This record gives sequence, structure tokens and C-alpha cells, in this order.
Amino acid sequence: MTDLFFLKFRIQYIERKCNFMSQLKKNQLSYVEAMAISVAIMAPTAAMALNTSLTASIAGVSVPLIFLVAMITIGLVAVTFIQFNRQFSHSGSVYYFTGISLGPKLGFLSGWALLLTYVMFTIASIAEVGAFAESFFSLLNIEIDWFPIALVSSVLIWIFAFADVKIGTRALLILEGISVIFILILVFVIFGKADFSSEAFVKPFSPGQNTIPAIALATVFAFLSFAGFEGASSLGEETKNPKKAIPIAIISAVFLTGLFYIVVSFATTIGFGLDSEGNGNFAKSSAPLADLADMYMSRGFAAAIMFGAFLSAFSCALASATAGSRMLFSMGRDGFIHQKVGATHKKYHSPYIALSVIMVISLIALFPLKGIGLDGGLIFGYLGTIGVLSLLLTYLVTTIGGMRYFVKNKIWKGPILILPALAVIGLGYSLYSNVFPIPAAPFNYFPYIVIGWILLGVIITALNPALVSRIAERLMSDEESQNDISA
Repeated sequence: MTDLFFLKFRIQYIERKCNFMSQLKKNQLSYVEAMAISVAIMAPTAAMALNTSLTASIAGVSVPLIFLVAMITIGLVAVTFIQFNRQFSHSGSVYYFTGISLGPKLGFLSGWALLLTYVMFTIASIAEVGAFAESFFSLLNIEIDWFPIALVSSVLIWIFAFADVKIGTRALLILEGISVIFILILVFVIFGKADFSSEAFVKPFSPGQNTIPAIALATVFAFLSFAGFEGASSLGEETKNPKKAIPIAIISAVFLTGLFYIVVSFATTIGFGLDSEGNGNFAKSSAPLADLADMYMSRGFAAAIMFGAFLSAFSCALASATAGSRMLFSMGRDGFIHQKVGATHKKYHSPYIALSVIMVISLIALFPLKGIGLDGGLIFGYLGTIGVLSLLLTYLVTTIGGMRYFVKNKIWKGPILILPALAVIGLGYSLYSNVFPIPAAPFNYFPYIVIGWILLGVIITALNPALVSRIAERLMSDEESQNDISA
């Protein structure tokens, strides 16, 4: 009898220890710190330092219009994410949201697709760190290759993400805040010297000669700038009062950053000029903000802008690795790959094994990409596009799942359904525009990479029904506990 008692006690002890080792640290973050990860993944400074010229190469002077359209579309998508986060707090984000709304298989595939996005963004942003650093030193007449800087940065990112989550999110706030200040100074200078005629106000916000398909294609680069707005969802288990804080963090990140994008893209467009020559220079620029800083201020301030872009890219890589590690951690906790992937560090309570998997993949991927002759900017453009395509698909499935779940549970009814329905139309058309007409190489291959990744996820679920069963059990258990908390 005594032996049976001690055996039972031992089993309970092991269960408590395992549960503790698979728990993230609760009540660590404020809504501002949660918002920081969404803003950092979007990386407003890095986005404005590169994505505007990519948009101008397709849409001409209508760049601010493109960012306005993208902000409205992402705002519609955010409605579903906000509602999910009002109901549930889970580090798995769409992995959990889609799982409870459309079933464990689609939940896994949705999380699987978002995992691809976060991995692509981590690698792309590390390469972008090197590219911006190379441009920064070039403005100081110092020639340094981007690759060693990217490798060193990846190690620093690993250390920051490994440590206490408060350290990482506060670092994101500081780094992005410094870089945004540099850009706002440049914007005020451009506005002070600009000739604000009626054309200057109207032309950048009109479609001009652009067709609807061209606008939809150009919005991909704007979506790249908004990609990751949902990142705060991955901190649902670590934020104070998450069912209020996370929705506020998401909506603040979307519209504050969106307003910043519109103002800066407008300033950049009129800064280069609205004629064909100015727009041509804008579209060809590999560092539009630095070029404008050199034109309107000084070469030294252009270097400061690029340093700010470097900080922003670093914070994006850190935020992507942080969010991605939470996604992989949630899957590992349910038995994907190995349950140790779902373990947390004894001291920092960070998902250190999941993080290590993502960082090792990122480091390994950089070497062959460098080996085939790609520079940091091209790596960012290519991998970022793959990540966005996978992300748009994830947003689409999550929005459809949200409509089904909230209608079924009588949370949504009537006119509110118009908002997610418009989001589905916008996302669907954007995905279609990236497939037809077939874009030029190598962009024509990117949709097939995403499809291949999804098919791999389908194979994983087909060959591992036990994983699907564990996910289903976990989803039911978590949903019951969330409902108990709400009650």
C-alpha cells in the first residue's frame, strides 16, 4: 500500500514537472510590449527603406494609395484576429484559432503555413540586416560585405530571443523607436521644402494609369510591410490580461503603423517628384530614404537613416524568431517532431529548443543563398515574398474559420459579417493576382514553394494520425480551460 502511494505521488510529481516545463511565463508583458512584437515584425523603418521603391516600380506615383488599400484590407483581416484573441489566449496563434474553428488538421496546416512565414521572415530579415549595414558603412566610405554582419547579427538575435521575453520586447521598442524618429525628421524636412499644389495631394492617391490587377500585384509589397501584425497573438500566454491587451495591441499596430506608412510613402513620392523622371529614380532606388536624406539634408543623415533601417531589420528578425519559436513550441507541446520542442527553459521560460531549431535553419540557409550569388537585398525580396504568399493563405483560412466559428456560436451576426467577407475577397484576389498572369522568374516559382510546403504538411498529418488526435485533444482541453476562465 505504501509503495502504491509513493508511486502515485511520483507520477503526480512528474506530471507537474512536465507541465511546468511546457509553460511559458505568465503575466509578463503589457499591451505596449505585446504590440512591440507586431510592430517589429512589420518593421516600419525597414519597410519604408525598401518596399516603397518596389511598389513604385509597379504602381508609379500611386504608392500612398497602395499602402492605403493595404491598410484597409489588413484592418478587415484584423477583425477576425481581434475577435479570436478576445475569446482565447494561446501561443499557437492561428494554429489554435483555425484548429478550434475548422478542425485539428486545418489547424495544423494553418500553423504550418505561418511557421513557413516566420522562418522566411527570420532569414530574410537577417539578410536585410547585413544589406542595410553594408549600405550604412558604404555611406561612411567603408566597404564591408553584408554576409559576416548577418552572421554576427543572427547570433545576437538568438541570444536576445533566448532570454526573458521582457528583455526582447523592450529591445524591440527601443530599436524601432530610434529608427522611426530618424524617418520622421526627414519627412518634416521634405514637407517643409515641398510645393504642395493640388496635384501633389491628388495624384499620389489616385490610380492614374494603373489597372486593378496592377494595383493588386503592387499591394503584395505593401502587404509585406504589414505582414506580422498578428504577431502579438503568439504572446497570448505571456501577456497580462491578454483578452483585452492583445486585441488593443493588434489594432494599434495596424493603424498606427499604417498611418506612418501612408505619411512616409507620400513624403517619399513627392520628395522624388511626380514627373516621369522623379518616379523613375524612385522606382530604381535601392535605398529611397537614404537617397532622399542625401538630397534634402546631408550624407551624414543618410547614414543615420540607414543605421535606423539596420536597427529596424534587426528588430524584425528578432520578432520573427520570437513569434516563430512560439508557433513551433505549441506544435512541439502537442507532439510534433518531439515533445522536447515544446519545452521551456528553467530560468527564462523561453521556448529555447524551438528557438534553436529556427535559428539553426536560418543560419544554414544563408550559406547556399550567399553561395549562388544573391546579396542581402535580393534574399530579403525573394524570401519575404514567399513568406507573404504563405501568410496571405493563412490569413484567408483563419478569416474563413473565424466566420464559421463566431456565426456557429452566435457571437457574430448581421452587418458585422460584411467585414470578414470583404477581407476574404481582398485576400483571395491578392493571391490570385500573384499567380495569374504568371509573373516573371523567379517570382513565378514562389507559389509552388508554398504549395509544396502545404503538401508536406498534408503528408505529415496523413502519416501521423496520432499527431492529429493529440492536437484535437489539446484543442478541446485548452478550449474548455479558456471557457472556464471566461466564465
